[in-house]
Amino acid sequence: MPETAGGFEHTFLPGRVVLGAGSLDRVAAEVEGLAVRRVLLIATRSARDAADVVEVELRDRFAGRIDGVTQHVPTEVAENARTKARDINADGVVAIGGGSAIGLAKAIALATGVPIVAVPTTYAGSEMTPVWGLTSSEGKTTGSDLTVLPKVVVYDPILTLQLPKNVTAASTANALAHCVEAVWTPKADPITETLAVEAARALTTGLRAVLQEPTDIDARSNLLYGACLAGQAFANSGSDLHHKLCHYLGGTFNLPHAETHAVVLPQVARVKAPAVPRAKARLEDALQTSDLATGLFDLFAEAGIPTSLKQLGLTQDQARDAAKAFDADDILTRAWQGTRPEGVAR
Repeated sequence: MPETAGGFEHTFLPGRVVLGAGSLDRVAAEVEGLAVRRVLLIATRSARDAADVVEVELRDRFAGRIDGVTQHVPTEVAENARTKARDINADGVVAIGGGSAIGLAKAIALATGVPIVAVPTTYAGSEMTPVWGLTSSEGKTTGSDLTVLPKVVVYDPILTLQLPKNVTAASTANALAHCVEAVWTPKADPITETLAVEAARALTTGLRAVLQEPTDIDARSNLLYGACLAGQAFANSGSDLHHKLCHYLGGTFNLPHAETHAVVLPQVARVKAPAVPRAKARLEDALQTSDLATGLFDLFAEAGIPTSLKQLGLTQDQARDAAKAFDADDILTRAWQGTRPEGVAR
């Protein structure tokens, strides 16, 4: 990753973003703007009320609906959704919910090529990336394809007001993982770094405000804004050790996605961040901490997120197996124990 702007390549990804309180009412117009005639609506259980509103506003463009999704997008669930999309002749998908809902929409788009309108209700950030993931009995498979990048993303902070504090905090940690890792991957550049730093600032400020007042609409808007930028940074920089570890842990042992990011990120940052001192310093300024890894750990602990893989149900033997697969013994030993990452890794 270049620490100067002396030379780099950066591809801006296509897409439209609409952010604002009440923007849920814009979804039908955005669908019309894409010339979509038959919509498959996907909604998490917590987003059913919002989906009811969109279903009515879509009028004759509404063709069918899937309520309830499963994390990590199991292949069987994906195939059932693809079959439903074909059966109703859907030529577009509207996904309302967190990363699992948008992930299922991506699975459909990957097989059929239909455009996606994403309405995130958490801060996962996957709506801004062309990354897809499917989980089978053999583990989790991921890839990147512009076909699955949503054409329109509608952010309505009102939809996030009812998120419990623990879900808000874990989802924010997921978004922070996107922006933090985006500064040290081989494809990182000064633009992704700038996006990542601004994202970290918005996410940290937003989370601290929401922990004090969960219904602060400006803070909720900040979190969505930060998730948007973090997703953009991650989409361009690609993944590295942190995301590979988390995808393995989640897909192999069915650990909760966002909480796994929160536990592993400080331990990976302790090892990887010193290699990019300028970005590390900028992120520390955004988090208002003197050490990135420790600051992340303390922020997540303050927010009440689990700080060890042991708390998430991973056994010590499973942690050892994962460590061998990635040559990451120190990282996963500390992550399993929940050790505060004081000092610099040697």
